[in-house]
Amino acid sequence: MTIHDEHPFVPPEGERDVLRRLRGRLPAAVTVWAAGVGRERVGLTVSSFLLAAGDPARVLALVDEESDLWDARPERVSVNVLGADHAYLADAFAGTAPAPGGPFTLGSWSDGPWGPRLDDAVACVGVSLDDVEPGHEGWGLLLRGTVDDVELRDGTALTHVRGRYRT
Repeated sequence: MTIHDEHPFVPPEGERDVLRRLRGRLPAAVTVWAAGVGRERVGLTVSSFLLAAGDPARVLALVDEESDLWDARPERVSVNVLGADHAYLADAFAGTAPAPGGPFTLGSWSDGPWGPRLDDAVACVGVSLDDVEPGHEGWGLLLRGTVDDVELRDGTALTHVRGRYRT
């Protein structure tokens, strides 16, 4: 058996999607969007989101339409801003790392009015999602919602740039 140092699924340089490469160079905060209570909890790592100041403040996000989060069709979500120590947790909620017993077994979570809140998240945002069916934007679904609650905590947000986590 031979172990190669290159990634086996990366397309050759001239065939790579230039927009995807550009998006990878833009730092994005890493969050876990979570909904439900107890055994009905669902969550998804989301870095494609935007907060819009206003009265009321709004949030927009692109999510995978085949995710457990979207399958649950939540009315409310808790947006958990991850910190420096949460890279593995982010991968588990993205489905790229194993989490025996489910990703909610990683870290300490508390049920809140908008959904599960990670106890040591950098911030938690309570969002009421619009009751309109989201449209497709690119390969994702565009969710829209109203910011109902913001809880800031100490710490630096985890970001994702060029396939790597950074703080």
